[in-house]
Amino acid sequence: MAWVRVSGPPRVEVAVDMGNPFLNLTVDAFLRIGTIAATRAGAEDTYHIIQKRNISSHDFEKTLKKMCKEGVYWGTVAGLYVGTEYGVERIRGTRDWKNAMIGGAVTGAVVSAVSNNKKDKIAIDAITGAAIATAAEFINYLT
Repeated sequence: MAWVRVSGPPRVEVAVDMGNPFLNLTVDAFLRIGTIAATRAGAEDTYHIIQKRNISSHDFEKTLKKMCKEGVYWGTVAGLYVGTEYGVERIRGTRDWKNAMIGGAVTGAVVSAVSNNKKDKIAIDAITGAAIATAAEFINYLT
């Protein structure tokens, strides 16, 4: 029996050169996460349409709108986080978990504030964003 070593899932590499590292990272994050979110929304709606056993042009239009909305929303969140983390790294002059923590806190606070939440909810969302980003950074250090 022959074993085939697979190094991971298939990858699609797309490079968008905006002429600035900050913009390159931000646009890259927007495109990657936005694509994932749009795909997830499309898969979810497809499942519901199959369960209904009925498809219409209205269902297709609704799914397409949801895919666009979710893709733009999560792509913007990702771009904000990556851009903030990169900016903090440039300002601090070092690359460590604190950049992720600050990027997560700023992203959580901005997303919450844009959603017209009150001060307490904005603070909680900032803390949550910081905790998630820091945990993700620590997990990346382990692998």
